[in-house]
Amino acid sequence: GRLGILIVRHLKRLERVILGYLEVCDGPEEEARLGILETLQCTIEHAWPRMPCRLPVLLKALLKMIWDVHTDQGSTPEPVKAALLQGATECLILLDRCSEGQVKVLLEGVYSSCEENRVRECIRKVQENT
Repeated sequence: GRLGILIVRHLKRLERVILGYLEVCDGPEEEARLGILETLQCTIEHAWPRMPCRLPVLLKALLKMIWDVHTDQGSTPEPVKAALLQGATECLILLDRCSEGQVKVLLEGVYSSCEENRVRECIRKVQENT
């Protein structure tokens, strides 16, 4: 509906906003990041055909966020970390679906060179999703 049209029209600006938010930890509850992951999911769902060309940028941002959350030694409680990782993983799964499996291919290299279990687990979920 209308939301979809608005999202597509403002995709470039929205993408900048999303990428900006993904980079910044905003306190232990991470409300902004959790919110922006939901926004991203919604964006991918509505702007499906426009997503594949944005894959590299979004993929990099999501992986960096997963990495940052995983290595964060700060005050973020475990359930919040888990929710962030889950949200990022969902986005990767949606991106994979709309790019006909390109994300799986791109993630193979990351998976094989990564030794962090939590990060690998996120990637595995994407790769096992059909």
